[in-house]
Amino acid sequence: MEKKYFQGLEMKFTAFAGKLAANKLLLTLRDSFIIVAATSMIAGFAIMIQNVFIDPTNGLIFGKEGLRLGLLISGSWSAWQASGLFHGLTTTGNLIGLVSNGSLSTFAVLLVVIFSNTFSRKYFPKSKEHMTSVLYALGAFFICMPWNFEYTATGAKKAVNVLNYMDTTYFGTKGVFAALLISGFAVWIYNKILNKNITIKMPDSVPPAVARSFESLIPGVCTMGVFIILTGLSTMFTGQTMPELLLTMLQKPALAISGTAFFAFIAMFSQGFLFWFGIHPTSIWGPIFGLTWNINDTQNMLGQAHHIYSTLFLNFSTVAAGMGALAPVVALMIFSKRASVKKVAKVAVMPAVFNIAEPVLFGLPIILNPIYFIPWVITWPIDFYIGIFFTKIGFIAPIVNNVPWTVPTLISGLLYTGSINGLIVQLIIFVVTVVIYVPFIKMDNRINADESKQLEDQATAEL
Repeated sequence: MEKKYFQGLEMKFTAFAGKLAANKLLLTLRDSFIIVAATSMIAGFAIMIQNVFIDPTNGLIFGKEGLRLGLLISGSWSAWQASGLFHGLTTTGNLIGLVSNGSLSTFAVLLVVIFSNTFSRKYFPKSKEHMTSVLYALGAFFICMPWNFEYTATGAKKAVNVLNYMDTTYFGTKGVFAALLISGFAVWIYNKILNKNITIKMPDSVPPAVARSFESLIPGVCTMGVFIILTGLSTMFTGQTMPELLLTMLQKPALAISGTAFFAFIAMFSQGFLFWFGIHPTSIWGPIFGLTWNINDTQNMLGQAHHIYSTLFLNFSTVAAGMGALAPVVALMIFSKRASVKKVAKVAVMPAVFNIAEPVLFGLPIILNPIYFIPWVITWPIDFYIGIFFTKIGFIAPIVNNVPWTVPTLISGLLYTGSINGLIVQLIIFVVTVVIYVPFIKMDNRINADESKQLEDQATAEL
């Protein structure tokens, strides 16, 4: 009876999660953030090189907290700061830092382009030219931008009213919600009018590209006109442009909620829970993180904030710490007495070094295996909060370096933090995870005692 009830519950949950993961809007958001994340990863990698390897003052190679090569080369820190190599490294680091200007600092603009294109393709697949939707989405976004704002220079007592210049801070993380809502609405308006054939028709002799340009004129003018009216209404009744209003009403509350321990716990617990059912949590959490913790990542990398909760921190404390791959594989290799499990662990060890968990997830399997439900699910929040603890006591700083999640455990800890302390924290997380798995592996040995005895007999015979 209990087995049937569990199977029924499993089927209902899987069906619900499957429908949620297949939602068209969530897929559009997820795909958009994945594409835009490519530029963020490049910028993050560049910033990591700048902070960890090139920085002559605080870097891992030359700085005071690293190998201190600057001191060894020049004999004193003052001589090092006056040296040509110091200035050369500083200039090189500044040039590498310019990568962020074309990615992190323009995150919202890039999101307008990618999201409007993806939205058009998924919701209006019959459209002849999706890039025209992108064109008018960009136009709508720039219409809504603040073109009159107050700016306070460093050291100044009064703010200066800047006219006819765009507030480019909304090109970055401040404009994410505006980018999504404005571009999505613009694409919807444009295609709805276009589909009603309210267009300028050109003769068949006109080249198709030219004809499509004329076809887009009336829908495009209507789309732009709508956002001119909305901008006028927004400034008239609230004194704020739409990006400013959306930041106040939506983005700030969302970021505030995502910065709570409750949000973090739900996020971490559900990661393992969904994975155990065979559902990749990215399909559900990807869009949510895109609107919250990914913004924290960008602000951390740009030095605009020091958020503890972020997707970079999630990767540092869980995935890159080997919690889902290397730690269970090592535990199985040491403590399992089952021949079949030993074989799976040997096959899975090399991918696990690079934090690829699928061989052990599906080979052991961990997925839908009641024995490993508890260790798999609880290690996500436990390992995450171990990292939180060491951050809050100041042992490591909030994560600002973007490191590929496939970088092996311990090495990634060093790179994420730019400090040996990051390696130490990952080592603690790794050891704790292995220890958590041990009693459940021993339980598995007892449940499958016949197979365990077979392995022991085989080992005895080889001796």
